[in-house]
Amino acid sequence: MAETVGMILCGGFGKRLRPLTERIPKPLIEIKDGYTILDKQLFDLKNAGIKRAYLLTGFLGEKIEERYGDNYKGLRIEYVREEKPLGTLNAIRLGMEAIDGEKQCIIRNGDVVADLNIKKMIHLGEMSDYPLTMFITRMQSPYGIVETSGDKIVNFREKPLLDYYINAGVYFSKGNLDFGDFESGDIEKTLFPLMAKENKLGYYREDGLFWMAIDTSKELEEIRKEYRNREDKPWGYEKILINTEKYLTKELFIREGYRTSFHYHEEKDETMYIISGSGYIEFDNRKEYFSKNDTIRIEPGERHSIVAMENTILHEVSTPHLNDTVRVQDYYTR
Repeated sequence: MAETVGMILCGGFGKRLRPLTERIPKPLIEIKDGYTILDKQLFDLKNAGIKRAYLLTGFLGEKIEERYGDNYKGLRIEYVREEKPLGTLNAIRLGMEAIDGEKQCIIRNGDVVADLNIKKMIHLGEMSDYPLTMFITRMQSPYGIVETSGDKIVNFREKPLLDYYINAGVYFSKGNLDFGDFESGDIEKTLFPLMAKENKLGYYREDGLFWMAIDTSKELEEIRKEYRNREDKPWGYEKILINTEKYLTKELFIREGYRTSFHYHEEKDETMYIISGSGYIEFDNRKEYFSKNDTIRIEPGERHSIVAMENTILHEVSTPHLNDTVRVQDYYTR
């Protein structure tokens, strides 16, 4: 298959996040100390096996270049600057020209934080008949929902997921896009509707994932709350739920097809409870398969790696040894 490169839209003004975005571009907003929206996006591209990313900059683009230079943790970075803001369509067109339209690319909106499996999206996009594949996610109601029966209210649901899907701001392109007569404007309102009418637009869906577009101060507050005790990993994330002198509880999310390092704990005694998903734990001399509602104990000194056969969320309850991890084999460059 052709090389796949990353492309991230970083040129917006972020008007609804002013005054914060008067001095830094929106992708450089920190979602936790020292960790920006763009850090998360580049981290995910790198761990999907992508070697090069093009940052499509505009407003305050020099701030992005100052922070990243030409490399992020081994991921090569190049810049395409839009001197005059003409919308996302023109920015992507300039990006396509920079890669000569010969390479496949993952295109991302610069304000989206999502735990999607980019590697899987690329694979399915390559196998599809469509030149462009769009990541879609279920829409969450911005309001609480009232349920009625007859002439009475019977229930309330607080901001539920609705039975509708929205454009989630991540796209896979097999090569150069045909922009036709469009020269400017938002690609979501110009080229995409035309491609849909011409049956040239496919979709990729993963339900139950964390996804958020950061466009307002309220959304920024919510994403910072999500990251308060969360650390992104090459395979997903780890979140501390409870940490006391007597026990420790973490939530781990492992993407389908990924695995943790092969490691052991010198003192920590832990039990895994599988919330969702399936996979197996690989020990030195055996594999122990798991699925939803299973529990597996791992004693101190047992070398192991957790392998996800589908997206997996598990809770790890253990003795309070937070940093007791000895890696024997790491499958990622960190």
